[in-house]
Amino acid sequence: MLSDAELDRYARQIILPQFGGAGQAKLKASHVAVIGAGGIGCPAITYLAAAGVGRLTIIDHDHVELSNLQRQPLFTDADIGASKAEVAADAARRINPHVEAVAVVERLVAANAKALLAGASLILDGCDNFDTRLAVNRAALALESPLLSAAIGAFEGQVALYEGWRAGAPCYQCLVGADPDREGINCAETGVMGALAGMVGTMAALEAVRALSGWGSPLAGRLAIVDMLERRWREVGVAKDPGCPACRS
Repeated sequence: MLSDAELDRYARQIILPQFGGAGQAKLKASHVAVIGAGGIGCPAITYLAAAGVGRLTIIDHDHVELSNLQRQPLFTDADIGASKAEVAADAARRINPHVEAVAVVERLVAANAKALLAGASLILDGCDNFDTRLAVNRAALALESPLLSAAIGAFEGQVALYEGWRAGAPCYQCLVGADPDREGINCAETGVMGALAGMVGTMAALEAVRALSGWGSPLAGRLAIVDMLERRWREVGVAKDPGCPACRS
């Protein structure tokens, strides 16, 4: 399945005994849908493309603004006003010509989430909108697709993997609930350290590669939290909510 050029490109990870050629072949056969080409999406897209994920669908209706450049390094001043999804897809193809990158310049909402995410081996959600996250969670449950959720704000970041259709496994809504008045994290209001976005987005990409290729211990049912104000890392379990309207049997 891998050409000579691909074997050379991915040699440093193929030689890892826990990963190997089988892991690389699994990545090539994988399709990751990335929601949001922002602070989390930019580094995640970079490393997913570099790692050799076969297909990336990048979903973002927004356009590049000057204030994005501090934490979204796929973009430059020349991209201001351009579609984030299209610029990010072009960047992914430049990083790795063996990757198929598709831009979807559309707002993901409850009505179209399932159609936009159909066929994805894994969904990586890095958006900053609570309603969108809930819509993504419900679509992931319906499609039985692993959902890797990542978020940042100020000096803190979080990454978790949800497989809520499985017996006893939590979904995203088990953790956050479904309060219609709940607000998402808005970096324009709370601020964010730019390099933190790089850390969390890269961690999300690493956990996506882990989940897709099967090495190490998966993050399913766990929430990894980083606090860079105090340089602290911790991991906590997420329990399934038996009353969760999204994933209860």
